[in-house]
Amino acid sequence: MTQDERLNFLVEGFMADSGEYRELGTPGDIEGKRQLLRSLMNIRMPRPLPEELLAVQDEYLQARAEEKGIVTLAYIPPLESARPFADRLSLWQGDITRLAVDAIVNAANSAMLGCFQPCHSCIDNCIHTYAGVELRAECARQMDTLRRSRGRRYEQPTAVPMLTEGYNLPAKKIVHIVGPIVDGQLTQRHEAELAACYRNTLELCAENNLRSVAFCGISTGVFRFPKQRAAEIAVQTVTDWLTARPDAMDCVIFAVLSDRSREIYESILK
Repeated sequence: MTQDERLNFLVEGFMADSGEYRELGTPGDIEGKRQLLRSLMNIRMPRPLPEELLAVQDEYLQARAEEKGIVTLAYIPPLESARPFADRLSLWQGDITRLAVDAIVNAANSAMLGCFQPCHSCIDNCIHTYAGVELRAECARQMDTLRRSRGRRYEQPTAVPMLTEGYNLPAKKIVHIVGPIVDGQLTQRHEAELAACYRNTLELCAENNLRSVAFCGISTGVFRFPKQRAAEIAVQTVTDWLTARPDAMDCVIFAVLSDRSREIYESILK
């Protein structure tokens, strides 16, 4: 099956699987089909997917990863800096879903099921899209387990990480973590919670022998944490953690998308 054939098969299969959208018209162009498939994946509640459809989804997403370009640690050099642990810190600009590292960090929400808004630009949506529907299913299983012991209204607290497989991403694992939501003025509590996000993620990685991790800008998107202060906290917290546990991590990457975010980190890491 070619990649175009996989795409056509998946669009038809996910429409049929949805029930509600089984009669939806199919776009004639490749990009339109990709957007429709992503939308159908984004809105899909966690439940079993027919085995043949799941197998083709995995083949398609793995091929898409190759098309986008998988980035290994060999292409992410350490800092050229005199700052502490410069040999273990890196700054990388681009799509975090391309990184072949032990773990990438997902800025999740308290439901821990990913973003349901079709084709939303948030990192939660991107990670769930390119990992595949197995990721939402695993998150749902973990949350169901937690609700059995902590109550049916349980939601994941801020700064408590959850570890899942990476599925069709180049990364082996994904650390999902809920960052602080800034409504109005930034407070010391927001700052302490963001620092805990970085610290607890690193602890979870160390516990699971994950020695390379790529952090997104936790809380700096729709959660509205100021980017400059968030980067300062991220760098300081990671540096403090490496000072306390110098042998626990080989590489910590600060992954950014925008030129402005890159400039902020460059000014801090110089």
